[in-house]
Amino acid sequence: MKYLSIIVLCTWLGAGTALSGDLAEVKARGVLRHLGVPYANFVTGAGDGLSVELMQLFAAHLGVQYQYVKTTWSDVIPDLVGKEVRPEGDNVTLGKGRPISGDVIANGLTILPWRQKVVAFSAPTFPTQVWLISRAGSGLKPITPSGDINNDIAATKAIVAQKSLLGKAGTCLDPSLYHLEEAGARTSAHPGNLNELAPAVINRISDTAILDVPDTLVALGKWPGQILVLGPISEQQEMAVAFRPDDTGLLREFNVFFGQIRHDGRYKKLVEKYYPAVFDYYPEYFAQ
Repeated sequence: MKYLSIIVLCTWLGAGTALSGDLAEVKARGVLRHLGVPYANFVTGAGDGLSVELMQLFAAHLGVQYQYVKTTWSDVIPDLVGKEVRPEGDNVTLGKGRPISGDVIANGLTILPWRQKVVAFSAPTFPTQVWLISRAGSGLKPITPSGDINNDIAATKAIVAQKSLLGKAGTCLDPSLYHLEEAGARTSAHPGNLNELAPAVINRISDTAILDVPDTLVALGKWPGQILVLGPISEQQEMAVAFRPDDTGLLREFNVFFGQIRHDGRYKKLVEKYYPAVFDYYPEYFAQ
């Protein structure tokens, strides 16, 4: 069989990590390899971003050099675990082996059930949620918040009936994760990167699209007055840094480091630099 069942997941991952390295090997190598997909303000593609600076600080904490390894949404987890990955709803199957090219994923990676079966997540680093957007002037109207997230999600899903909707397969913006076809949406998977979803809606390629909070905040700043947030498609979610399941030492050290920079205010300053508006939406999250 080309793909193996999830039953043998741990065996496959064990084989892949034999070619990788935990904390001691990262220190011996002298380099922390940061796998990142250019996305929103986490990895801008210009050599900076919230995740880039976070990983640079972590590398300095470890006493090693920092190395950015550019990847794609379809390759980022395989590049970490050394196996082909095929998500199937909340489950996942693993395929043939491939080279490991990084030690950690950091680029605004949302914690999803299928991802939790393949990687080990750090303590949450950023709040998020999936929102429905349209272009301003589309005739679609935002929901009136009810104070009940389930009612708000149902009201938002009612908007998509018979409307075209763009998402991105294999990511947190996969329409199948939120049963949007069952709600009557005419869904399609955008072939490009996530940063292109908002422009596609503005340019009338699709009636609507789903975006997560960070990308929506960037889009609202980049195209002011051209995007309308209609309502939530998901409950609040969280993003985190991803590690191989066996790399417990590296994961543990990151959590220690992250706790330190949250406590001393360095992380809040980074968030203020790249996502100043997020504090208006999640003030309690960053007050922890």
